[in-house]
Amino acid sequence: MNRRELFQTLAAGTAGATLLGRDVLVAPLSKTKGPGTTSFSTQVRRLQLRHTWTTTMSSSSYRDTLHTQFTREGITGYGEGAGIVRYQQNALGGQKALEALQSVITATDPWGFEKFIAELDHLLPGQRAALAAVDIALLDWICKKLGVPIYRFFGLDPADAAITNMSIGIDTPEITKQKVREAEDFPFLKVKVGLASDEATIDAVRSVTKKPLRVDANEGWTSKEEAVRKINWLESQGVQFIEQPLPAHMLEEARWVRSRVHMPIFADEACHSAADIPKLRDGFDGIVIKLDKSGGFIEAHRQITVAKALGMKTLLGCMVSSSCTITAAAHLSPLVDYADLDGNLLISNDPFTGVTVHKGKLILPNTPGLGLHLTKA
Repeated sequence: MNRRELFQTLAAGTAGATLLGRDVLVAPLSKTKGPGTTSFSTQVRRLQLRHTWTTTMSSSSYRDTLHTQFTREGITGYGEGAGIVRYQQNALGGQKALEALQSVITATDPWGFEKFIAELDHLLPGQRAALAAVDIALLDWICKKLGVPIYRFFGLDPADAAITNMSIGIDTPEITKQKVREAEDFPFLKVKVGLASDEATIDAVRSVTKKPLRVDANEGWTSKEEAVRKINWLESQGVQFIEQPLPAHMLEEARWVRSRVHMPIFADEACHSAADIPKLRDGFDGIVIKLDKSGGFIEAHRQITVAKALGMKTLLGCMVSSSCTITAAAHLSPLVDYADLDGNLLISNDPFTGVTVHKGKLILPNTPGLGLHLTKA
């Protein structure tokens, strides 16, 4: 199959979704056997949230994520990608895209994964989360084959794993207070802002705790003047730094804001790849890296390296995901300045166990690959 035929197949798509059971599948399980003993499968899982999760972009009581399995020589690598609504991605669309490329994926030599992921990136336009689901599964397979945890593959010390904050989504003051109490064991909290209710949200948090805060506006403030006013106020509320106060395209305005506030500002929606980082240097102090946004380990590691070379801070973030993606990201956490890896803690039906947290400290599994254990079929 040539590249043109692959794109035609991608456009054609596959059958629609069905809900099987209460919260397990929202799309049919797909399996295709490759040459020899290689197989690749995809599955969409519905993750139920402990609390309705609200940001400036969306609100939901669940999240659907795309799960993958790459099996060869009796070893299975697991992957996951959470489609980002901001970029018109969803789990079912990612599954359809991967189904069209199953024969390509099963035919690949996983030991050449860096070259293959670069090629796959071109065949999955606009599907970075789906790319991440393949990238993570391949590296899980490789490290299981080598018999080493992924952090060892990158030459990292698990003792250097970051301390993660706990995220507080936008909600009523009373529920916000409840969420803060539930996060008592975490030394830092991340609070979602970006709406007219920002002051009430912070007031509710501060009525319960004096812990250091981090905030994420998710592009919610649409003028540079509003951003400066709100950030200056947040500086008086014990907030350490803020993520993406303005829409991603407003880079000139971001530079104007940066020159008028003292709080560090991190680029999230404005940073998609390592190539974006140099142009962000004047308006931001750091970048937010997410495996779902970058397309997996390879690009995430590249972004961390480039940001450090430019003297910028790094924050390893996440989407609402299972312990598959969160554990994957945690293996890179010894490299970064800050971590926001709590997506698995926000759900009630995690199909895996992997990284654990003790008073905010990420405890990495010491078994080969990701170190996951399947808890639900």
